[in-house]
Amino acid sequence: MKNKNTLKSRAFAVLMAVGFGVGAPLSASAETLGDALASAYKNSGLLEQNRATLRATDEGVATALAALRPSIGYSAGTDYSFTNKAWATQLGFNASMTLYTFGKNKVSLDISKETVLATRASLVNVEQQVLAAAVDTYMDVREQEALVNLRNSAVRLATQNLRATRDRFEVGEVTRTQVSQFEAQLASVRAQLASAQGTLAAAREAYKNQMGHYPQNLSAPPSVKLPVTSADAAVRLAQRGHPAITALQHQVAAADLAVDGAERNLFPEITASAGIGANDTSSGVNKSFGIAAQGTIYSGGAVSSAIRKAIAQRDKSRAELLTATRDIEEGVRSNWAMLSVLSSSLSASQAFVRAQRVAYNGVKEEADLGASTALDVLDAEQDLLDAQVSAIQAQITAETQSYKVLQSMGLLTVQNLNLNVPVYDPAAYYNAIKDGPTRYVSPEGAKLDRVLEALGRK
Repeated sequence: MKNKNTLKSRAFAVLMAVGFGVGAPLSASAETLGDALASAYKNSGLLEQNRATLRATDEGVATALAALRPSIGYSAGTDYSFTNKAWATQLGFNASMTLYTFGKNKVSLDISKETVLATRASLVNVEQQVLAAAVDTYMDVREQEALVNLRNSAVRLATQNLRATRDRFEVGEVTRTQVSQFEAQLASVRAQLASAQGTLAAAREAYKNQMGHYPQNLSAPPSVKLPVTSADAAVRLAQRGHPAITALQHQVAAADLAVDGAERNLFPEITASAGIGANDTSSGVNKSFGIAAQGTIYSGGAVSSAIRKAIAQRDKSRAELLTATRDIEEGVRSNWAMLSVLSSSLSASQAFVRAQRVAYNGVKEEADLGASTALDVLDAEQDLLDAQVSAIQAQITAETQSYKVLQSMGLLTVQNLNLNVPVYDPAAYYNAIKDGPTRYVSPEGAKLDRVLEALGRK
């Protein structure tokens, strides 16, 4: 009997260790959260998609700049005259340029630049979303691995308890009913283990989808040091630099400029044109030069409607900025409060596990003395298992919450986390095309190629 009790105690000790050891002992090849986030940053298709969107937006500046420059074209052709029974060939060149638009083209260029800045800030917000999803996936795998280990230990303990109960049944110390109860307990924990293994398999696939590889010996994340010590300070920091707010601020600026641009449509445009041409039926060269002014006298109210529409869109952008600012403040305060709540919840969960462990030991001792039934032991064992599951979940949730606080403040980025990965430069492509080069690939494009190659996206 002493050997059997010793065996139970050892199995129970294993169960206790797994319950609180969410991360297994680390080896030299442990994968850290920083490694996972760097992989997610390099592997994200969503980031690639939004980087391409930014590059397309950058081209809007080159397009707006082109409107401030002259345009040069040519024309060439040949015609056959059945009257003269001869071919006539013409060749001509023409140039045109807008001389004065009362600032409309300049406003259009400024709108394009504000839109670029807004898109850059939106890209940073997408980066936050990608890293936040990676944190959740990393933590989910760790949680599911811990639960599988816990369920495995529960199966081993239930198997040993059933074996000991059968031995006692053989010598007439317990009834067949008690043996059946332990058999049912073993079947139950095996079912729970199968479910946990299935959930872990799904979590591993989600991890591979985001990080580009399967998880390998994940380590516990380091504690996050927040840059502020109060919710009010966190709100002020978020309001100053959250990328979602920054993006909307630039959108509001663009909308203000759009109203100005729509109002300038009431003014005329002054353009100049020049041309030179020749044909083989004349010995002279045709030359021309002209200046023209054009404007709208009456458009049926279209210009006024465009102005009113621009004003409405400006008001919409301002309302979006106000709403986003309020939502971000709410998010910061809520996540900050939850950080304290979850820390307390984790302490309570661990205390609950310790209490359940004492209760379980007491029930087992009572059962050995005949004061408790086998069913009481099984109930106490299940209560302890449930408490350990809750403690694991509370620990993972508490570890994740710090990163949610960072995200709500706008600080969950590669640079702020100091990750070991080349950072994408959102200005590289803009600097290559901002002056409107006529080449498809500018010399500066090589810099962008090197960045993409370093990111593994050559």
